[in-house]
Amino acid sequence: MTFRRMNQLDLTAKSVLIREDFNVPIAAGKVANDMRIRATLPTIEMARAAGAKVILMSHLGRPEEGVIIDQQVQFSLQPVADHLAQLLNCDVPLVNDYLTNPDCLSNTGSSVVLLENVRVNNGEKGNDANLAKSYAELCDIFVMDAFGTAHRAQASTHGVAEYAAVACAGPLLATELDALDRSLQDPARPLMAVVGGAKVSSKLEILKNLSTMADQLIVGGGIANTFLLASGINIGKSLHEPGLVDMARELMAKTNIPLPTDVVVAKEFAENATATTKQLTEIDDNDMILDIGPATALRFAELIGNMKTIIWNGPVGVFEFSQFANGTETVAKAIAKNTGFSIAGGGETISAIGKYSVTEDISYISTGGGAFLEYVQGIKLPAVDILEKVAF
Repeated sequence: MTFRRMNQLDLTAKSVLIREDFNVPIAAGKVANDMRIRATLPTIEMARAAGAKVILMSHLGRPEEGVIIDQQVQFSLQPVADHLAQLLNCDVPLVNDYLTNPDCLSNTGSSVVLLENVRVNNGEKGNDANLAKSYAELCDIFVMDAFGTAHRAQASTHGVAEYAAVACAGPLLATELDALDRSLQDPARPLMAVVGGAKVSSKLEILKNLSTMADQLIVGGGIANTFLLASGINIGKSLHEPGLVDMARELMAKTNIPLPTDVVVAKEFAENATATTKQLTEIDDNDMILDIGPATALRFAELIGNMKTIIWNGPVGVFEFSQFANGTETVAKAIAKNTGFSIAGGGETISAIGKYSVTEDISYISTGGGAFLEYVQGIKLPAVDILEKVAF
């Protein structure tokens, strides 16, 4: 990819506007999970060390556009500003009137400021040109560092890059793209993709794209049920999509998709449901498949151990319930143990990684949900596309 990178630029005494993804959970007025915030710290510190005036911007949640933040205070970035101040050990003022009074940014007395939630600004989601120009006028250099929003063409992710004097990719975004390209463009072989989740339809384009490049494709969760049905297996009352059975057959004809040989079933979907391990031939009409069986989990782990590149998105069972978590735990630990290159993304995947304490053993964990999924599908991300267009 050809785009400017922040570490290639002289930031000395420059006003640097950095789009980050601070869309984090807030509970009782405090940040409940700061993983995304901590991921941005190297970018912020690099700019500070270079002597730049750092202006951070982000969205939080889905506030109503055009309604002042005082009327929807639950979407204020104040808890993020407070948390950043602790992590950076400096004041991080939250600025609300940056569009009507941009000079206020130079009067805060701090080297780092945070702009209030950009999604309350009229025209943000519609990528309004005038709003994008207003953002661009706040800085000498615009840095797009929010991979998690790179699939959205909005004023703070796309439009501002078009009008800024200089636009570049931040370290977090660049590292993310480098990791994805390493696993998708020229991966070490053999390559395995592990794709789990409830529905084939939600991952259909990912499955299609990966089926053309993966040497092995493991499917799990409700997705696997549709593939089992396509193979003639009675899946009882398990979640599945009958309209995509033919598509599952087409995908199985394209690439090697090893299916479960044993499963964990229950009569109901409930946290206290009784779990029973069964062979595929033993599934009753009123059974629900909620996890892969222990023999299948071990077989998948062995396959994972032979891979040089692994792309992981989605659990292989209902890991939120302990009696249906063995499959996802076994797969997670097998990926962590693998000595090749592994990249994982998606909200449930990240939750599983945290639950089974394998964070340090995954080569790269994506900070993006939708952006990760779209990139794996082969879709050009608007915020990356504009950086390439304005690069030189």
